[in-house]
Amino acid sequence: MALLIKAVLGAVVVVLIGVLAKTRNYYIAGLVPLFPTFALIAHYIVGAERGTDALRTTILFGIWAVIPYLIYMISLYFLSGVLRLPQALLLAVACWCVAALLLVKLWGWYHAGG
Repeated sequence: MALLIKAVLGAVVVVLIGVLAKTRNYYIAGLVPLFPTFALIAHYIVGAERGTDALRTTILFGIWAVIPYLIYMISLYFLSGVLRLPQALLLAVACWCVAALLLVKLWGWYHAGG
C-alpha cells in the first residue's frame, strides 16, 4: 500500500508540472520538483526506524545535497544555450552524477575520520 501511495504522489507531481508548464506562469513548474515530497518520506522512515541522530545526519546530508542540484541547474542553464535540449539535459545530468558521487565520497571520507 505504501508503494501505491508513493506512485500516486509521483504521478500527481508529474501532472502538476505538465499543467503548470502550459500556464502563463510556466516557470513555476520548476518549483514543483523542489517540494520535499520524497524528503518527507525519507525523513519519516529514517526518523521512525533509526532515531533522531540518524534523522539529523540525513538532514545535514540533504543540505549538502543541494550542491549537485545547483551544479545541474547551472550547467543546464549554460548548456541549453549552446546544445540541443536532449544533449544539454544529458550532459547536465552527467554533471549532477559527478557532483553527487564526489559528495558521497567526501561525506564518507569525512565521517570515517578523514
